Amino acid sequence: MEEISSKIQLLNGPVFVFGASGFIGANVIATLLKYRKDCYAITHNPRSAWRLRLLDIPNENIVHCDINYKKSVESIFKEYQPKTVFNLAAYGAYSKQNNIGLIFETNVLGTVNVLEMCKDVKAYIHAGSSSEYGFNSANPEEDSALLPNSHYSVTKISTSYLLSFYARSYNIPCLNLRLYSIYGAWEEPDRLVPRMVEKALQNDYPPLVQPTTTRDFVYIDDCVEAFVDAANNVNKENSGQSINIGSGQKTTLEQLANLCQETFDIEKAPVWGSMKNRSWDTAEWYGNYDKAQKLIGWKPRTSLSDGLLKYAEWQKQADYANKILPAFNSPVKLAKISPVIACYKDAQAIPVMYERLVNTFNKIGCNYEIIFVNDNSPDNTEQVLQELCEKDMNVVAIKHSRNFGSQAAFVSGMEIATGDAVVLMDGDGQDPPELIEQFFEQWQNGYQVVYGRRVKREASLLMNVAYKSFYKVFSKMSDITIPQDAGDFSMIDSKVVEHIVALPEKEQFLRGLRAWVGFNQTGVDYIRPERLFGVSTNNLRKNIWWAKKGIFSFSYLPLEIMSYMGFFLTIISFFAIAFQIIAKMIYPDIPHGIPTIIVLILFFGGVQLLAISMIGEYLSKVVDETKSRPKFIRDKVIIKGRSIETNSELKNLLK
Repeated sequence: MEEISSKIQLLNGPVFVFGASGFIGANVIATLLKYRKDCYAITHNPRSAWRLRLLDIPNENIVHCDINYKKSVESIFKEYQPKTVFNLAAYGAYSKQNNIGLIFETNVLGTVNVLEMCKDVKAYIHAGSSSEYGFNSANPEEDSALLPNSHYSVTKISTSYLLSFYARSYNIPCLNLRLYSIYGAWEEPDRLVPRMVEKALQNDYPPLVQPTTTRDFVYIDDCVEAFVDAANNVNKENSGQSINIGSGQKTTLEQLANLCQETFDIEKAPVWGSMKNRSWDTAEWYGNYDKAQKLIGWKPRTSLSDGLLKYAEWQKQADYANKILPAFNSPVKLAKISPVIACYKDAQAIPVMYERLVNTFNKIGCNYEIIFVNDNSPDNTEQVLQELCEKDMNVVAIKHSRNFGSQAAFVSGMEIATGDAVVLMDGDGQDPPELIEQFFEQWQNGYQVVYGRRVKREASLLMNVAYKSFYKVFSKMSDITIPQDAGDFSMIDSKVVEHIVALPEKEQFLRGLRAWVGFNQTGVDYIRPERLFGVSTNNLRKNIWWAKKGIFSFSYLPLEIMSYMGFFLTIISFFAIAFQIIAKMIYPDIPHGIPTIIVLILFFGGVQLLAISMIGEYLSKVVDETKSRPKFIRDKVIIKGRSIETNSELKNLLK
């Protein structure tokens, strides 16, 4: 351990590990982070892999990048400027990874995207494969003929030639490590050695193929050391070359079974031929590691018997049956959350919001899709969102043709959201992303709507009193039960989102509609902070407009009050007339002045105007609805790296 520690300290930093959510990549990043902090796990979907979750890789050391998307690669290199790059990202090594297009895209084009950004790095180490030898797999040396036997084999051969080209043409210090059968901690439980050891600890064997099938087994710790040795020893003379990382020992499955029988005292005998060979399996598969020892000073340290014992001990310590197997085999997919963020004059806050959101989702352990809705903001919001979309393909940017308001912005994002739940947020930072963790917990507990309840605002006493008073009045006047002090900030299940989006009304007040649709709802208390940057776009007039919008959308009480007032004043007027007649008869000489008449006229005139204005508010809503204008118009949408400017294109992409 001391030796690997000193070797890791020699690496030029920062260090990138692409494919860190895979078996070998997870071991590489976990080992590096034991001894230095400037190492980053580069993953396609942060926290989407069970290994990273169980390894507790710190959020700050997880970076999202899709290597198939050039802009995404460029952005992380620009931000972190790594000096050592380990590329273990690959697709197609397992039989279940059978998308041929994705095999070529990831293994070839993805590698090109990374190599293009490595022209200033000190070391680029690529995870090749012994599959590059294909049909020529019996103890080949590195310059032996490459005879591909699968699409995966073809792509890995291509990347080995790519490395040679980039080394010669661009002087990139790079090496291709042709890995043989690596085994050990965190390997997929359905692979040969994990299944063999798991069953051995139960005094049994898993189903096996033919006993004569051979493998070249290398323990994971030796493999990790090979990557570190390669990075520390790559130079102009050996750059661009391929190196075998194998034990040089041909081990048949029968020998492996016998070794397990001796090591774990298995009483049963294995059943051969109970599984079919994979299409690319060969009878002879082992390699020569002489070149690795010569060029990078590496040789395997762990014998197969010792490696099996180490791995068995890890299975026991890792609580394999209760943690590893459920994490790998769980049929429940990771939840996908879609924050919809309404942005207007929030260009400064958007990058901060993005980072906080990603960190929150990493902590929760879920997939995400962040939808920013630029409601025709006059600042450089469009440029900021363009850069974010280039960095992260899980970011969607919508631009409206004009300012339609935050409610329309939310609905615009909700319409195209694909998550299991949607989170509505303002783009100014007043809705803290960290609270989503508590929303998520309540959502997992069965609540379909979880809203933020503002117990206090970081604002003046007058504003706090005014807002609380409005919500109390609004709650009392509404036809339905509407939570007090609850704004738009909420997590809404996709089922509820579907119903809200389907509502035909044009003038929408979402916090009211959220309550109107029903379902199982609960609140989470929080203190609402001030904006991150700038000043609020709300003013007194706008706040009054919001209050009217909420009341006239969800209550007919104002009309009812006018009806009662009219009835009450009519009764009073009859009494007043009777009083005047009686007074005239009894006291004929009492003068009746003009001021009284003026006051009465102003009073009744004011009441009439108030009643007419209330009727007008309701009538204006009827007029708006009958116009049937769209709630918003999208100028363009950037989604999955593509700029979409027509609704038909967007619909086709979302199918």
